[in-house]
This record gives sequence, structure tokens and C-alpha cells, in this order.
Amino acid sequence: MSVTGATPTATGRGPFGKIAQWINAMPHPTCVCEVAPAYVAAARWSSAQSLGGYGVEVLPDATLQPSPVEPNVLNAENYRATVARLLRQIPARPPSIALLLPDEVVRVFILSFETFPRKADEAAPLLRLRLKKSVPFDVEDTTLSWMKQVGRTGNTEVIAALARKEIVREYEQAFEAEGASPGVVLSSSLASLPLLESQGATLMVRMSGRSLATVIVRGDALCVFRTTDMSAAAETLEPQSVLEEIFPSVAYFQDTWGVGIDRVRIAGFANRSDIFRAAISHEMKCPVELLGEGALHTLPADARTLMNQGLEPLVGWMMNGAS
Repeated sequence: MSVTGATPTATGRGPFGKIAQWINAMPHPTCVCEVAPAYVAAARWSSAQSLGGYGVEVLPDATLQPSPVEPNVLNAENYRATVARLLRQIPARPPSIALLLPDEVVRVFILSFETFPRKADEAAPLLRLRLKKSVPFDVEDTTLSWMKQVGRTGNTEVIAALARKEIVREYEQAFEAEGASPGVVLSSSLASLPLLESQGATLMVRMSGRSLATVIVRGDALCVFRTTDMSAAAETLEPQSVLEEIFPSVAYFQDTWGVGIDRVRIAGFANRSDIFRAAISHEMKCPVELLGEGALHTLPADARTLMNQGLEPLVGWMMNGAS
């Protein structure tokens, strides 16, 4: 998000191609921090993808309330203190970090264009004009990042991610107070995409707090990216309510692309993962696994440690060049 108009220039190391390249084209600090509704987490990676340190701190209740419009930090003192405790757990931490924010904060759109400017100073105003009626805030007061991809019919598509500057600053300031400057800002589900397979069509269903991310990729294309504010967190959510939310996205994908879903990857359901896995498998009639489960045998042991704690975004970021 802090990098505008990032253009893929290097081959990503994750299974998922073009989006991995988009992420790889951004600055890649060795230290990555995730802010979720209930916790903050951080990891420092070496160029060899070994873990130089990591930490997780639980946020006190009513500290954060992620929103694309309203103030997010409800208790600044608790937030700053929790971030400070977290960063003290990361030895030899560099001043620049990657900051992963809740999905609700960053809006993601897939837009079709007949032609699209090459120059950033021409592309940004065009995107803001196109998105003006699609977001509940002033598009001129946003940070914006984008990449191009080839659509189903060979047309030009642009994946655009934007967030209100004022809200992003709420999250950044606590880290800056501890000498950690966010060099790039991204949503946690976007950062997780390198964990997806590039063969066939993959549906990712990811919960974070009360936010449900429904993402579909096929080959190197991002086909669907949708976030929904659910009635409850995964601990008490009924599987049927999740199915009702993902079905419209699946139907849209099948109608648009003319193919079905080959596999489903789920995350964020904690000790209820088996319940949701069974429910989704029964309805979708395709294999359902935890996000990154198929790649666990290829990941460094340190990365598997984080995956087992539900910190997939930190691993997704590592898979694309933290150095």
C-alpha cells in the first residue's frame, strides 16, 4: 500500500505467480508485523528464510475495531503498549518493517480496462475516478497500489488495493514510536496469497476476527477477492453462515470462467477447522485443506512453526523475498 503502482519485476518464490510477483516487487524488509483484531505478531526473516525471532502479543479487548471508514484504534494506550511488548521480542530488528493490516481496512478491486496507462501519474487518477463510487470514503485521501493481469478473455484487468490514509496512520504510529518504520503496508489476506497453488482454481476461505475473506485464484489470475463482516468470530460462527457467504462468489466465478473450483484452502478457524473443513467439503465436493498444508513439506521448519500458530500472513510474506 505504501508502494504505488508496483510492477512485477521478479519471479515470486511462492506457488502463486503474478500476485507473488506483485508482492515481491514491493520493498521487502526482513521484519514483518501483522495487526489482527485480537493480536499483533511479528517475525524477522533472514535471506535464507530462517527465523531470526518472532513474537505474538494478545490485544486487550476493545483495543481495535477494524473498519474501512471509522476510527480503528479504540484504546491507543493499550495498542501502543502491546506493540512495544511485541517489538521487544524481535532481536536485531531493522528500522524498516512490512506492516500487514486487517482485511477490512484495505479494499481490493478487480477492474477491467480496454487500455491502461503505463505511467503511474496517469494510472492513479484513472483508478481513483473509476473507484469513486465503489468505496464509502474519499478516494483522493487514500493510499493506492495496483498491478495488471490478463483477464479471462485476454482483456486487461487491474487489481487495485486502497485504504484511507488516516486509518493506515492509526496503525503505523505505534510502530513508529518504537523506531519501526513501515516501508510497505498490505492486507493480511493479500500477503497470504503466495501460499496458494497456481494449478487450476483455488478458493481461499480465511477468517480474521469477524472478517471473512473469500478469494479465488486460477493460474496466475486473481478472480475474486471479497471480504464480509460476519455476525460472530470463528469460535461461535455456524458453518452454514460461511457457506452462504462464499456461494455467491463461487457461482460468479463458475459463470464467468466456465470452470469449477478444484480445491479449497481454509484459515483462521482455529480449533474448529475440522468442523468447517467437513462442511465446506460436503457442499463443494472437492478437497479442503488448511491454507499452506500442501506446501508444508517444502517450507523451512521455522515457517512451519508459524503456520501451526495460524500466522500464515507472516509466512506468505517470507515466501516472496524478505531480505
